[in-house]
Amino acid sequence: MTTIDAILQTVPEPAGADIRVETVHYDSDGTGLEGVLAKDAAVAGPRPAVLVVHDWHGVNEHVAARVTMLARLGYVAFGADVYGAGIRPADDTAAEVAGRFYGDNALFRTRLRAGFDRLLADPDVDATKVVVMGYCFGGTGALELARTGAELVGAVAFHGGLITHDPSDAHEIRAKLLVLTGGADPVVPDEAVHAWQDEMRGAPEVDWQVVTYADAMHAFAVPGTDAPDHGAQYQERADRRSWQALRVFLAEVFDEEPTLG
Repeated sequence: MTTIDAILQTVPEPAGADIRVETVHYDSDGTGLEGVLAKDAAVAGPRPAVLVVHDWHGVNEHVAARVTMLARLGYVAFGADVYGAGIRPADDTAAEVAGRFYGDNALFRTRLRAGFDRLLADPDVDATKVVVMGYCFGGTGALELARTGAELVGAVAFHGGLITHDPSDAHEIRAKLLVLTGGADPVVPDEAVHAWQDEMRGAPEVDWQVVTYADAMHAFAVPGTDAPDHGAQYQERADRRSWQALRVFLAEVFDEEPTLG
């Protein structure tokens, strides 16, 4: 059993559910994008939704697994595509591809908004209850989308880069924020966490929290990551605990009863 299969099994499909996962083609300013949508077809009517933003490898089996898990929990989940259809870089080119968007924040936010709008267009989505979450590059993206003032109730960053802005646009944030970070992450060191927290303190109306996991490196929640020499490694404990933290957070912002697992 692969680690992807193992994490899928942590959220079993409910009895009577009809979970459907499909590729979705959409675009942003003429660029074709290819995301993945998951929801329970056995349930009728609008429901809370979660936008999932990929790491620097693009939309892949990890994203498909996470949207499937969220659909099994009763949400409409959409894995947005920031890069473009067919652009799924391997380790040797991922930094270069991701760097294009780190270096062009306007483009990054435009692609994130396109994914958000595509999710909102789904007839089964309750537009008043949408959360964005992401891993690594996608964790940065989740926070960037929140900074645009998007109508989100929450934004969750799993080991995302904590970029600060000068001048700060933290006052634009309407979502509650949950930052899940590794205590041994050289990509997002303590100084970056502290700087981000200081920026958020300058916008006291923003509701934010940071959870740090002991000995967890970068990409601690991305199965298959094993590059400790580069400061990135999957850690089952941090993955499990961060998923539980997500569950509690979603229950709060969606006004539901929290259940762990």
